[in-house]
Amino acid sequence: MADDARYIEDQCQARGMRMTEQRRVIARVLSDSADHPDVEELYRRAAAIDSKISLSTVYRTVKLFEDAGILARHDFGDGRSRYEQVPDEHHDHLIDVKTGKVIEFRDEEIERLQEAIARKYGFRLVDHKLELYGVPLTDEDR
Repeated sequence: MADDARYIEDQCQARGMRMTEQRRVIARVLSDSADHPDVEELYRRAAAIDSKISLSTVYRTVKLFEDAGILARHDFGDGRSRYEQVPDEHHDHLIDVKTGKVIEFRDEEIERLQEAIARKYGFRLVDHKLELYGVPLTDEDR
């Protein structure tokens, strides 16, 4: 994934989107996010930078970015849509069901296994997503 603090803003401009100052703030907050925030968290972060940004502006902007293919929306089972910029490379997610923390990972063995399963059933895999849900191991689990 691109590390550029203006990555989303640059993607919007490349698509010819009009960039208001509030959209720029939201785009930068998203680009700077190392986690997968929901709209309410994005609003808190954006409003800390520009107090004139409303929750409805954040909702509209996130929808605009999602529709443009700049943001990916995830539902990790907690009832909240969470967002990340569309990644340059495929990755999967491991979600801590207690804290909601999301760990991104890529495992070549899993990728090969998914391809093999698709072939076994007569398919060529064109896309997939893998979300694993768990809790941290306890000393008893180890």
